[in-house]
Formats: sequence, structure tokens, C-alpha cells
Amino acid sequence: MNDNKRLNMTMMCDFYELTMGNGYLACGMDNRFTYFDLFFRQVPDGGGFAIAAGLEQVIDYIQNLHFDPEDIAYLRGRHMFSEDFLNYLSHFHFAGDIWAVPEGTPVFPREPMLTVRAPAIQAQLLETYLLCTINHQSLIATKASRITRSAQGRTVLEFGSRRAQGTDGAILGARAAYIGGCAGTACTITDELYGVPAGGTMAHSWVQMFDSELDSFRSYCKTYPYAATLLVDTYNVLESGVPNAIRAFDEILRPLGITKCGIRLDSGDLAYLTRKARKMLDDAGWPGCTITVSNALDEYLIRDIIGQGACIDAFGVGERLITARSEPVFGGVYKLVAVEEDGRIMPRIKISESVTKITNPHFKKLYRFYGTDTGKAIADYMCVYDETVDASKPMTIFDPDATWKEKNISNYTARELLEPIFRGGELVYQSPSLPEIKKYCAEQMNTLWPEVMRFENPHNYYVDLSRKLWDIKYNLLREMK
Repeated sequence: MNDNKRLNMTMMCDFYELTMGNGYLACGMDNRFTYFDLFFRQVPDGGGFAIAAGLEQVIDYIQNLHFDPEDIAYLRGRHMFSEDFLNYLSHFHFAGDIWAVPEGTPVFPREPMLTVRAPAIQAQLLETYLLCTINHQSLIATKASRITRSAQGRTVLEFGSRRAQGTDGAILGARAAYIGGCAGTACTITDELYGVPAGGTMAHSWVQMFDSELDSFRSYCKTYPYAATLLVDTYNVLESGVPNAIRAFDEILRPLGITKCGIRLDSGDLAYLTRKARKMLDDAGWPGCTITVSNALDEYLIRDIIGQGACIDAFGVGERLITARSEPVFGGVYKLVAVEEDGRIMPRIKISESVTKITNPHFKKLYRFYGTDTGKAIADYMCVYDETVDASKPMTIFDPDATWKEKNISNYTARELLEPIFRGGELVYQSPSLPEIKKYCAEQMNTLWPEVMRFENPHNYYVDLSRKLWDIKYNLLREMK
């Protein structure tokens, strides 16, 4: 397999997307325009919101969609596909429309994060890659948001490459973690490709390579005098690690007038050890020496050790971030919501015994309402594509699952969240830089009420339906009975 073949992800699809595509062509439905929504049903970890991520990779994928001759030969060898379909794939290019919420946007269950309008074969073919990419990066960005918020303003670094599920899990996971709030990563290639600041110091093997811990610290300070962070838990943190770090700082850095340095702990009772280490460093005249900790951390452990008086400046978070270990599935789905018939958009609905799996039909707009006096998000509002919101007028919104729960809102602004990405197969969206996405994410999270951001039992943020959309949905449900 050559490098160019590895970069073509068109065949990273479920096989049924191809069998259905062949069937659509055989039935004369290949040019029938369809509408699919990508959304999720439940926030991971019981949280109040998720963070959208992965759009940049979706754009790259769409722009490079094509079937290579080897792909066509493989499919021909399966003896399931007509030559007409194989010829269609040989000349394949995406010619549809896509709308999506920008990366870094807080999003909520059952609202579209991305909508595809395209001929049936094209729209269906996108399903697996879109879900794989947006599910993964949104999951990690959401977990990073929780972890960085638990650190209460302290630096959080992503340290998880070696525990990630594969190279893409490490590389794009570090990208998503940066969007969600991490300050940097240990993954060098993510810095090279995406500009996420990479950094690191030493492993325990560095200390073990020398005849003594002190010699290892001296050598590191000599080699990196302006970036000396020493790992102090190879042997005994308080009896040798911190004392030897202080001695190396005194001998090597102090004569150079350098006061910026650090220590890192990767084991032990981090609350107790960091309190003791902080006093030792301060008493020795190193109040500017930072303390970084790592070791299977997550938002709950970070919150607890801070509450116990830990003296920590930065956290390195690995496996529990890069794998979202507590709930490693985002659960996004891709569902048909409408088709075009004779120039009309006809809604479609999926019904289930499970109420949460009943879809919201039709081609939709998604608004977010903000209070003009607070700047805080009030609710999200889904309506049919041909409806508009006039924010100069008061309006009544209602809970679509408990319609008697109504709220009258006024003095608000309304923002459409779904932005056009592709029109007629042409890219019309200017992707922001990754630092811009990270900044936007922080700004948008600041529009959420603290009650929505709680880790446990967060306030239920409402995603309401317009009266017109609600009527369409429930009329379809009655018809299907």
C-alpha cells in the first residue's frame, strides 16, 4: 500500500453504504435529493453539554472523495455491483450541500451538528467517515472541557499518545483536547501538523541512566537551563527527589540568574506530596518553581486533590482524557430527515419504542437564543427551514416532550448555529485557525450558565421545537400508527 492510497479515505465506509448505493442506482433513485442530520442523543459522563469538533477533517475528506482504480477492481471482484454503479463510482464527486455548527460550539442532544443535502448515493456514502470523525473529536473535546474546568485555571496538558486507540486517536485526539481547553500536548506530530504546542522533559529512564539522581538533575539543568523541569519521584520524592532538584537548581541555575524551573511528580499521594514539596521549594528560595503532576488523572481526581490543598501549577492528563475512559463512546448518529419530491421537501421520521430514538424530521434551522442583559444562552430552537425568528418580538417556547412547560422570552438575540460549508459540492466556508477555534470555544462556554456546566446533575438546557415543526413531527407519528 502506497502513501497516496493511505490518504484516500473514500473506502472507509460501511459496506451497506455501497450495497444501498448500487440499489439506489438500480431503482432510479440515485439522483433523488435527501437530507441527513448528524446528531447525538446523550451527553457523555452525564454532563450538561458537549463540544463540537472534527469539522476540519470532514472538509478535507469531502474535498478528496474519489475512488481509485484499485477500489473499483476490489468492488468488481465482490460480484455484487453492476457495471453502471462501478462506472458511477469511477467518476464520483460530491455535489451536495452541507451545513454544520462551527468547531468549538457547545451542543446539546438531538439537535443537528451537521446536515447533508445530496443525491441519495452521495449522502449515504458519507455516513461512516462523518460519524467516526465527529464522534471521536467531539468526545475528546468534551472530556477535555470537563478536565480543564476541574483544574480551576491551572494548566492542563494532554499526555495520552501512548495509551490512545491508534495513531489517529493520538494525533486528532490531541487536536480535539486543545479545542476543549488543554494548553498543549506531548504528541509532537500534532504540533507539526496542527500547531498544538508540544512539550516534555524527561522520563524515569533519564534519571536511571546516571550514577545518581543528583547527577541526572545536574546534567539536565546544564542541557536545558531555560526549560528545566525535573522528575522527582524515581526513588523518593521528599527524601531525595526534591532535595536533589533544589541542589541542582542552586548549583546550575542560580549562578545564571535563572529562576524559572519546575518539578514533576508522576506517583504517590499528590495532594500530600505537593504540599510538602511546595514548602521545601519555598524555604530553599525557589518560590517560582512550578509543580506539575501526572498519573491517571481525570476531572474528579483533579477536583478532589485541589480541594485537599494540593499545591499544583499544571496537570498532565493521559489515558483518561485521550480515551475518554469513563464513557468512551459519543453516540452520534446519522439519520434521514427529508427527501425532495417534485421540488418539494418532504419530511421523514424514524420511530422507535425508545422515545429518545424518535427523530426530529425535516430540513431544519437551529437557533440559539441569548439574553441581551446577561449574554447567557437561554435555549436552542429548531424550526423548519422556511421559518425565521424575529428577535425584535417576544416569543413563547415550549418543551417538546412536556408541552405544558412554556417560557415567554423577550429582550434576546437569536443566532443561527448551522453555517453553510459546501454548496453544490464547492467549499464556501473559511476554516478558522486552531487557536481561533480554541478561543471561540472558550468564549461560547462562557455563555453557558454555571448550572449547565455542573459535573453532576447539570441543569437541563432546553432544545425546543417550533410549533410548526412540532406539529409536523406529531402528525407523522399519528400517520405511522
